[in-house]
Amino acid sequence: MTFCIGIKVREGIVALADTRIVKGSEQSNKQKLAGLQHAENVLFTMTSGLRSVRDKTVIYLDEALRNDSQPKLRMYEVVNMFGEQLRRVKSEDGPSLAATGHTFNLNAIIGGRLPDDDEPQLFYVYPEGNWVEAAVDLPYFIIGRTPYGKPVLDRLLTYETPLKEALTLALLAFDATRTSVTDVDCPIDVAVMTSTCLEPTFQRFSEQDLHSALQWWSQSMSDALKATPMDWADSLFPPGTSDA
Repeated sequence: MTFCIGIKVREGIVALADTRIVKGSEQSNKQKLAGLQHAENVLFTMTSGLRSVRDKTVIYLDEALRNDSQPKLRMYEVVNMFGEQLRRVKSEDGPSLAATGHTFNLNAIIGGRLPDDDEPQLFYVYPEGNWVEAAVDLPYFIIGRTPYGKPVLDRLLTYETPLKEALTLALLAFDATRTSVTDVDCPIDVAVMTSTCLEPTFQRFSEQDLHSALQWWSQSMSDALKATPMDWADSLFPPGTSDA
């Protein structure tokens, strides 16, 4: 399975993706957050679903962009082209995939900035090729294993969250997911793009790189659990019951 998250706040956008691939009893690591060169600009894509569909769609998109006489100036134009190529792949491969019991289920998060964009942009593309854009009231997208990281994001993330804290929340959402499932894990790929940047910065982090941050978070939650006021429940327990 997959865990990919994109967040847009006032200060910019962040993206984080795990790299775990599970096939039966086999495990491997594959890049799910990838850069895409267009003219003088670098965008990023993240996908969940069948790898073959993803690879074919990205190749078709790259070909379409190369053959276009004029470089795209707005991110939504590239996202439209991605949707067109995704529908093309569905028309070519959808029937054969359905015949073998596979669902055409590619979801994508695309981010970046082109010359006529006022700020970095973030989009979610559905398997049908249509899309929605991140906004003040919709500051994040998750694809793949979606439920486990949502509580911390819905509680703490807003459009005004500082960019570094947004990355922290992306990491905590990833950690909550990998704690609950076996098919999401380190290393992770991260992209960060501030509101003044013209292209994202990419970096991969190992479990060792993340150890101190995640260990601190785990210990902080344990300490908060012990410190949570529970006097409202005293009547449920016999006198003298230890709080330890």
